[in-house]
Amino acid sequence: MRLIVDHVTRYTYDVPVRGVVQSHRLTPSAFDGQTVLEWSVEVSDGIPGGVFRDGAGDRVQSWSVQGPVSEILVRVRGTVETVDLAGVLRGHREVAKPEVYMQETAPTRVDTALIELSKAAEGAANQLDAAHKLSDAVAEAIAYRPGATTAHTTAAEALALGEGVCQDHAHALIALARHIGIPARYVSGYLFADGDGKQHEAAHAWAELWMPGLGWVGFDPANRCCPDERYIRLGSGLDALNAAPIRGTARGQGQESLDVTVAVVAAQQ
Repeated sequence: MRLIVDHVTRYTYDVPVRGVVQSHRLTPSAFDGQTVLEWSVEVSDGIPGGVFRDGAGDRVQSWSVQGPVSEILVRVRGTVETVDLAGVLRGHREVAKPEVYMQETAPTRVDTALIELSKAAEGAANQLDAAHKLSDAVAEAIAYRPGATTAHTTAAEALALGEGVCQDHAHALIALARHIGIPARYVSGYLFADGDGKQHEAAHAWAELWMPGLGWVGFDPANRCCPDERYIRLGSGLDALNAAPIRGTARGQGQESLDVTVAVVAAQQ
């Protein structure tokens, strides 16, 4: 499938700030499941800095904007060719060991309810079967409802609420997997809404779990599937903050407001 992305992030400040520094993970991953045909990242009045590939194989680009500045626009546009690998991250080059992703973070810390939910994997035929059972359990326990949670909601809080968005589903699955000894990580990216009548978030997130013999395999409890040709993978991390496509800091006292719009459409083949 050939997918076209148009992703705009607008930062506004009620008082001009002296400057802004950002770190971007906004370039699609290089692996057998996707090929970048064209891609650009533009930052209004931005000065590009260093570029490197981190241990997880993600391309990281730094940007700076000199102030005073009241508005910054980050625009991502491009076309990616995707194929369905049944969620397997085949051909992705990275040096970080799977054990790195056994680290507990604040959003993925387990509580009594999450530990109880992890029992859904009991009796699984193998680790892959256990992963599917955990993903199904998260989908059943946390209903998809936009606006029910915030960017700071933890997996335990989302489970207690019984509602959340893709970030909450990913955090919950990661928490369960790590609790039973499966390395797991958070993945940020895009999802093509194909008119099937279901609710989707074009800026999307899911989890990857480490499977012996297969490597990293993606699971998306929010849509009850493994990533297929509708998904574009950007990058990964221990949790949503660690894997954020854009991270940064502003120098000054201005209050920041954020507006994000993302469109993903299928190109004519």
